[in-house]
Amino acid sequence: MTAPLIVSAGSSTHAGLRRTLNEDALLASAPVFVVADGMGGHEAGERASAAVVAEFSRYIGRQSLELDDVLDVLSRSRDAVDALSVSAMARAGTTLSGLVLADVDGMGYWLSFNIGDSRTYRLSDGELEQISVDHSVVQELIESGELSIDEAVSDHRRNIITRAIGAGSTGDADFWMFPAELGDRMMICSDGLSSEVSDGRIRDILNTERDPQLAADALVAAAVTAGGRDNITVVVVDAVSVASRPGVQMRADDDIDEDTRPREAVAGGMG
Repeated sequence: MTAPLIVSAGSSTHAGLRRTLNEDALLASAPVFVVADGMGGHEAGERASAAVVAEFSRYIGRQSLELDDVLDVLSRSRDAVDALSVSAMARAGTTLSGLVLADVDGMGYWLSFNIGDSRTYRLSDGELEQISVDHSVVQELIESGELSIDEAVSDHRRNIITRAIGAGSTGDADFWMFPAELGDRMMICSDGLSSEVSDGRIRDILNTERDPQLAADALVAAAVTAGGRDNITVVVVDAVSVASRPGVQMRADDDIDEDTRPREAVAGGMG
């Protein structure tokens, strides 16, 4: 049986120019694509992000996952990171952003989730949209009208997050589920990219570099060139075959019939 959503992916990571330790971790193997940005220092962040990725890796090889699968792995991830804190790593924690491939009545869907300030974006028809919403002090100030988006870029509180896995946080992840469309390009990154490279530049690179591995490499290189003040991690995922309704499978080399495109809007946060 053909999977409802088949993808091609690329990934890249770099410690940056100011840090010797890369506390980011990633997983880019269907049906799971995630980026975790560890925190805590003294190897605590590195171990926290790696622990979360290890929990998600159990699902590699499955065609698709359900929301309950993700909720279960998030619960196990929190337990694994909390266990690090018990073992003298009191500040161990990590952000997490990413997506899994989902099947809804035989149709291909993206199931995206986020906790912290790593991000997930969607490039569709050449336009870039940030799917995730940062759990950060500056994001809360933006939403309350106390800070503009332009001011947030240089605000001294921009690196303070309000939710994480571990680090004393009990905040839940947010979820979004929406139909995949042929030609979708999803991009997941740690804040080492988004704090160095503008959304406009990210969009241009994603539109220019058609191979997902080359796109991931180019984005990381752009962040390093811009200063590389933090660890940088990028995962790029392309939808190359999508079942938009049961029995209808569209591939990247097919002519697209508009009637086969799913028309549901992006769903709001589910948690």
